[in-house]
Amino acid sequence: MKKRHFRLLTLCGIYLLLPAFFLSGCGYTTRSMVTNKYRTIYVAPFVNKVNITSEVDSGSKYRIYRPMIESDITDYVSNRYLFDGNLRPGEEKSADLILKGEVVEFRKDPLRYDNSDNVSEYRINLVVNISLWDRQENKLLWQENNFTGDTTYFATGAQSKTEDAAVTDALNDLSRRIVERTVEQW
Repeated sequence: MKKRHFRLLTLCGIYLLLPAFFLSGCGYTTRSMVTNKYRTIYVAPFVNKVNITSEVDSGSKYRIYRPMIESDITDYVSNRYLFDGNLRPGEEKSADLILKGEVVEFRKDPLRYDNSDNVSEYRINLVVNISLWDRQENKLLWQENNFTGDTTYFATGAQSKTEDAAVTDALNDLSRRIVERTVEQW
């Protein structure tokens, strides 16, 4: 009888400790990849490289130009670094890191149509090429081409919003993704 109780208690103990054992060694982390070496970042003004003179085909017919989108992206990314707190935006001459970027595409694609063949839902994509540089060593740390921030929005109906509000959502998404790419190690 004592052996049976001992086995039961042993199995219960193992059963209770097993989840803690597996969860403690899963390896998932969102720790900052920013070392003590990097404290500040300079976000260089994004450059608008959207080619509005290219010939329109079925793949690029939804490519449009939005004036001053490059300035908006620069502001949103700088503000997102402030919000995140891992890197402090600073002046170029004193920054540890430099983020450079160029806007290569601004798209507004129809996603859904109503019964009258009017567009009821759109997707906005902001596509950029970005690179992160170590300023002191003048060394490229990483580079991402066609890095995208996006959002969808309804143009009609109870859930509708303006295009400007949707662009703000896309800017927030893009800036969040850029900062995450910079400070998180997956």
